[in-house]
Amino acid sequence: MSVFSLLHHLAGNNAQDELFSSDTAIESWLAVERALAIAQGELGVISKEDSDAIVNAATINNIDQDALWVSAKNVGYPILGLVREISRNLPEGPDGRVHYGATTQDIMDSGLALQMARSIALLDKDLGKLGDRLAEQVKLYDTSIMAARTHAQQAVPTTFGATLATLLAQFNRHRERLAQAYPRIAIVSMFGAGGTSAAYGEKSREVRARVADLLDLELTNIPWHVDRDTLAEFGWLCTTITAACARLARNIVDLSRTEIGEVFEPYNPHRGASSTMPQKVNPISSELIIGLSGTAGSLASSLARIQEAGHERAAGEWQIEWQVIPQLAQIASSALQEAFVIVDGMRVDEQRMLANLELDGGLAMAEAQMIQLAEHMGREHAHDLLYAASTTARETKTVLATALIDVAKRQNLEAHIPDALVTAADYLGEAIDIAAEAVRTWHATPPLGHDLAPIDELAHDTHVAISESR
Repeated sequence: MSVFSLLHHLAGNNAQDELFSSDTAIESWLAVERALAIAQGELGVISKEDSDAIVNAATINNIDQDALWVSAKNVGYPILGLVREISRNLPEGPDGRVHYGATTQDIMDSGLALQMARSIALLDKDLGKLGDRLAEQVKLYDTSIMAARTHAQQAVPTTFGATLATLLAQFNRHRERLAQAYPRIAIVSMFGAGGTSAAYGEKSREVRARVADLLDLELTNIPWHVDRDTLAEFGWLCTTITAACARLARNIVDLSRTEIGEVFEPYNPHRGASSTMPQKVNPISSELIIGLSGTAGSLASSLARIQEAGHERAAGEWQIEWQVIPQLAQIASSALQEAFVIVDGMRVDEQRMLANLELDGGLAMAEAQMIQLAEHMGREHAHDLLYAASTTARETKTVLATALIDVAKRQNLEAHIPDALVTAADYLGEAIDIAAEAVRTWHATPPLGHDLAPIDELAHDTHVAISESR
């Protein structure tokens, strides 16, 4: 019986679960074994008849999974049992050509590369869906004035579109990172026991290139059995994508506070309801994302450890990956899907945003008024005047404009105060342009663009001609 995770049960159940399931793991290993047999048959390392027989036998329906996992628990790894399950379905002769020259990690690493390639494609699809909807919201609220907040306090005026635009830009960079990382992560491993490919024979490079072609993986001629930086990169991408979603979630939690009340998650009956307080509408998607991000951060602490593997084979570091890599992929996808729920249906109170700018006596306009006065009296003098006015406004519970005039009179500076003080709408700077630029940049960034076949369909064709070596 698998361990029940409430977090995953509520926020998971997506395509990444299936991609990193036990069946898909087995299918990925079988795809590599089939590709190896096809390559060796085409290149004359084994006979074409033996190659065809191995390919036909290396299907999941021929694998006794109970026996496979019993063997794996005893051996410590699943590939010896897998090879014997394939061989069990072969007559004498071709049964001795299964897994010819390969080592366990060749099969498992190449299989994992197949899974991670598809995981990246799924994450890119999720990012694309989320970014497209977020871009619509950026455009919709590009002129909706609100208070920018620094250190959790009101700072200066901005627009809701501008604050969403920075998040859109971050998601855009993550999409670029996925595309850049893809060829480093979707890479074949076919190097034998010590990484020298000695057991593959004199055609080792040709075999490796053909396997890469058949599996649609990138080719390398340098072993990476203990070079786990690419897996760490994949794990960190998943972690930082989740963290970007958590940034959105944190803002939603803050902005939906009763005392602020500017932005809320989507509403439907009993969504976020309390078992005892009838009035509650809790930000449940945001809470799930924050929980996912905290979990991802903890798992990510192991990504440096997996790179410590020494010599030509890990002695325990490899096993860390088995746990954290699938989980991080699942977490990232879950966070993106919950973020889409928020962005797609979020409720925005533009009137409350404007009203909140008047809180604390409208002190969010202090910098704007300082810059307005600086033209006539210099920045430092204007800063001192507005600082004194802000202090007075707080102490006397008056608005900033009134306090400014009072302080200016006491200091004989009233001549420097213009008849019309700057308004929030006058002091948005590039906010509207920032929103437009983020939307433009998002739409200019192409999707990953990899049309990947299902893993269980890879390397079934035993009669394909030898393609040119990469």
